[in-house]
Amino acid sequence: MSRAAQSYDYILVGAGSAGCVLAGRLTEEASVRVLLLEAGAAREPMATRIPAAFSKLFKTRHDWAYFTEPEPALDGRRLYVPRGKLLGGSGAMNAMIYIRGNPLDYDGWAAAGADGWSWAEVLPFFIRSEDQGRGAMPGHGTGGPLRVEDLRCINPMSAAFVEACAEVGIARNTDFNGALQDGAGFYQVTQKGGRRWSAANAYLFPAMHRKNLEVRREAHVLSVSFEGRRAVGVEYLERGEKKRARAEREVVLCAGAIASPQILLLSGIGPPRDLSRLGIAVVHPLEGVGHNLQDHPCSGVAFVAKEPISLLNAERPAALLRYFAGRGGPLTSNVGEGGAFVRSTPDQKAPDLQFHFGPTLYIEHGFNRPDVHGMSLGPALLTPRSRGTVSLASADPFAAPRIAGNYLSHDSELKALVFGIRLAQRIFAAKAFDRLRGEEYLLDGAPLKTDADVEAHLRRTTELFYHPAGTCKMGKDELAVVDPELRVRGLEGLRVADASVMPVVVRGNTNAPTIMIAERLASWLADR
Repeated sequence: MSRAAQSYDYILVGAGSAGCVLAGRLTEEASVRVLLLEAGAAREPMATRIPAAFSKLFKTRHDWAYFTEPEPALDGRRLYVPRGKLLGGSGAMNAMIYIRGNPLDYDGWAAAGADGWSWAEVLPFFIRSEDQGRGAMPGHGTGGPLRVEDLRCINPMSAAFVEACAEVGIARNTDFNGALQDGAGFYQVTQKGGRRWSAANAYLFPAMHRKNLEVRREAHVLSVSFEGRRAVGVEYLERGEKKRARAEREVVLCAGAIASPQILLLSGIGPPRDLSRLGIAVVHPLEGVGHNLQDHPCSGVAFVAKEPISLLNAERPAALLRYFAGRGGPLTSNVGEGGAFVRSTPDQKAPDLQFHFGPTLYIEHGFNRPDVHGMSLGPALLTPRSRGTVSLASADPFAAPRIAGNYLSHDSELKALVFGIRLAQRIFAAKAFDRLRGEEYLLDGAPLKTDADVEAHLRRTTELFYHPAGTCKMGKDELAVVDPELRVRGLEGLRVADASVMPVVVRGNTNAPTIMIAERLASWLADR
């Protein structure tokens, strides 16, 4: 039996990037009482602090470790979907790449019905959040909570990648978040002094001492509670004990593109037929919940390195000493050090492919660790046409949801990635790599000579770039889940603020845009 509900102004569900932003911003006003609920463990692992160690958190207790259903266009494989289960969420176990997306992404949102989300309207919130390590720059911010820095230690192979891109006609770009996204360069990262700087570091930890903020960990939200059409709180299980909490103003779901729709469905909000099939009472019919799932599918090629200079050295005693003595060396790497944004065809209005170069053999999400020095390069498709769903496998709130992405179900997606793999081969063949490039490391045992070989390679090896989005999309159409102010349509006192509200996934990494979304909502709530 639940205890009597404790009362707060706002209840935030999920301490990922958005939840941390909202917890920090809302509690700047001392009279506002906030409860932040996080299902993750009470202690943060060391790997969240060391940049190069992020993949060590995969498939641990700090990862929800979801998998898709068998993907028809990808040889029936089930794709791994890591999602952070700790303070900072997926932003505490990502590659720390700071990319805002392309201005066309946001103008497209606004044109499709997300009023107020054009590039001109969202840019101030990117600037507000940012503390740019290069100092004052046009279009960037300084003094914000989120530290953005250049990489402290760039591998020579990553430098060769940027040179090789220039050889094949990809111009140098020193700021992917500047006037033009196209080009090749080194990624900026959310780090501070060689240490990961997630939204938890930036927004939540500085607020933890505030008396008006309560953070509960190992607290798994079961459902949202309603009185009529108004959300009035949540039920959650904390270390085996069922509890209730009441929200006098609003409940905000910040659980991400997989868990936010799952919680809505468990609460009786979604397609009535699906809910009734599982014996869940329909609180509010909303057909779009869990639909519109998108991600960035990616694959790549790899080569053995002639010189023993890869990130294989990062865990050796000298590198460990260098990191812990002065926050330097290869352990400060984000693994994907170099990048490029390109267009697969001249008629693209903006880049549709994003390349990530890593001075290591990054295979099977880092689980396959050959004792060989190497380097990896691969394209991610930025403009997927495929749309999937997140749905309930059962009414059990502890059961993983069903994730069906339908990835690469459109021929145009496959065509763009074939171009991307061919371009990656050309980059590796450039003179800049001559002194470093050994034999090709065949990721699936087959050489890539023809386009048919590449297509088969893509079906065998394509994975996701950890950017699920869109499952509670904002807008005004029948499948929109939230309105442009992130309120769940047809209900009161309930909003969603995370990557799930993106109508279309942005061209690039999704962490900075998720932080922007939460900053935007925080400004509205602060003005109430």
